Amino acid sequence: MEIKHSHVVLDACCVLNFCASGYLIEILESIPAQVVVTEVVRERELLTLQRVKDENNEDVSQFETSIEKGLLSVADFNSENEEETFLNYVFELRDDGESATGSIALHRDWAIATDDKKAISFFRRETPHLQILSTLAIVKYWSDKEKLFSSTVRSALNAIQTKGSYKPSPKHPLWSWWKDVMR
Repeated sequence: MEIKHSHVVLDACCVLNFCASGYLIEILESIPAQVVVTEVVRERELLTLQRVKDENNEDVSQFETSIEKGLLSVADFNSENEEETFLNYVFELRDDGESATGSIALHRDWAIATDDKKAISFFRRETPHLQILSTLAIVKYWSDKEKLFSSTVRSALNAIQTKGSYKPSPKHPLWSWWKDVMR
């Protein structure tokens, strides 16, 4: 996976999946670009993560630690154009997180990471020059870069599937890789 932009803006689904994996910090450390979440996603996802019934709430701790360490930065709208695009995207996508992610990525020429099929289709049409990454692409990159044991990757993907409720579509370009790892 080659990232063609200086920054990658993670949509909420990717944040939740990486937190669910138990390896958020390690995954973020492997990405060869500055990783960002929008303020909209940070606000909503932190609340979602805090609601997760987990004794030590490790997901929230990982999320906060990644921000404190500078592995994950938070971006808010810094122009009227970004806010206007956000509102237009909300009208189309009916989702604040994906709309904020796309708006900031568009105006700053940053890559997007999302697994939402509707958002992917919309951004491919509206922002074809921006790279769109997925949970699987980033996890595979992390796995390859760190030369991880298949048992570690399988454990992360099982946690993403169980806690994150994510299972790739058979049409996903990395479907075969996912199936092989999960065996």
